[in-house]
Amino acid sequence: MTTYNSFAVHIPDAGLEPDPLDPAQIVRGTPEVSGKVLWESEDGKNIRGIWQITPGVVTDTEANELFVVVSGRATIAVECGPTFDVGPGDACVLREGDRTTWTVHETLRKAYQITTA
Repeated sequence: MTTYNSFAVHIPDAGLEPDPLDPAQIVRGTPEVSGKVLWESEDGKNIRGIWQITPGVVTDTEANELFVVVSGRATIAVECGPTFDVGPGDACVLREGDRTTWTVHETLRKAYQITTA
């Protein structure tokens, strides 16, 4: 984990580490997740990083997050809410507690900022 606030990283080429999914989250396929925390505040309430998922369908309960898709495509359905089709260059905001289903069509890589209360 980086302990400074200022940095630059080329997101498409950044090395990521495996972050196995809970098997209960997998709805269809064999999606694999990897990621890298680039920075975390001392109190743990702010996290910036890179996250990637391969094709498949998974469920999740979201954090308060802003992310930008760097590559790949997915459809994100928010339970009792909107459905988003996201791809390269798209920004998306998810609220803490949103229950989502991600249908990943092409390996998706995103840069994210998570903020917790």
